[in-house]
Amino acid sequence: METARAWLGNRDRFAHAWLVHGLAGIGKLDFAVAAAASLLCETPENGLACGRCAACGWFASGNHPDLRRIRPEAVAVQEGADAAEPAEDAEPAAGAAKRAPSKEIRIDQIRSLESWFNTATHRGGWRVALLYPAHALNVVSSNALLKVLEEPPPHTVFLLVADAPDRLLPTLVSRCRRLPLPAPDPETALRWLREQNVEPAREWLAAAGGAPLAALRLAQSGEAACPPWLAQLVGPLANGQAPDVGTLAEALEKVAASEWIDALQRLYTDLMLAGAGAPPRYFPALAGGVAQVAARMNPARVAESARWLTRQRALATHPLNAKLFAHATLQRVVLSCQA
Repeated sequence: METARAWLGNRDRFAHAWLVHGLAGIGKLDFAVAAAASLLCETPENGLACGRCAACGWFASGNHPDLRRIRPEAVAVQEGADAAEPAEDAEPAAGAAKRAPSKEIRIDQIRSLESWFNTATHRGGWRVALLYPAHALNVVSSNALLKVLEEPPPHTVFLLVADAPDRLLPTLVSRCRRLPLPAPDPETALRWLREQNVEPAREWLAAAGGAPLAALRLAQSGEAACPPWLAQLVGPLANGQAPDVGTLAEALEKVAASEWIDALQRLYTDLMLAGAGAPPRYFPALAGGVAQVAARMNPARVAESARWLTRQRALATHPLNAKLFAHATLQRVVLSCQA
């Protein structure tokens, strides 16, 4: 709250483009949405939106004329909006209704803002373009946005939300002022999760890497804080035995590769922490087994396998044979954790 007040309180010298970034799942988008509401509010209080004026009413109903959300069609659908909404000024392509919603921010979504830029703002106030997630910009749409930011429209503020600036076009980042958001301290995050009736809050927060909103989503997903297949992998390794890689690969075949690769990366972090005598960060429920594996593993081999696993992340969205990909990855993991 204090970060928002300090940031929004000096509007006379406010930059035309901001990159709001930080750990995934800490509420960056909620922060940016609240900032947009504040910028459009007609009677802000201590830098924040009053929630009572006409502008706040329009904002709450999603009808403020000086706000545009630029996000992939797939994200718009998840939010309950029409997939075509981000590019509402563009002519729909033939057969567009049959294709899957795009996971990228397309160039026509950037171009469709031109007429909006050339229209006077409502009551002479700000105009806010909220773009998220910024890494969904492809090279073409990034360059289109870059041209806009090089000669920004008057009375317009761009709020770009991203997990990591290094995933964006460097020239695009250079056109924005950066606003890094820290993760909340553990006790604050745990208190908030318990207010949301999330238990065991500590395990969910650990599984989410300390990000409370991500922990809440995980808790509401119906999955366990520690994936059962991960326990089935660590258990035999802790006893010096080889896990059933074939059965595990069958279980992972139906799971998005990005999800199980992420879980394995977190497991490697816990293994390396245990090797250094530190407590686990992500899977406290596996602490005993992880410590046993760490006691007999070769640290250099595990570190190299962790780097290899990071490279496999680039293949997560490729149309590979899911079962074979999982099987090969798990075999590599097992070999790296054996003495």
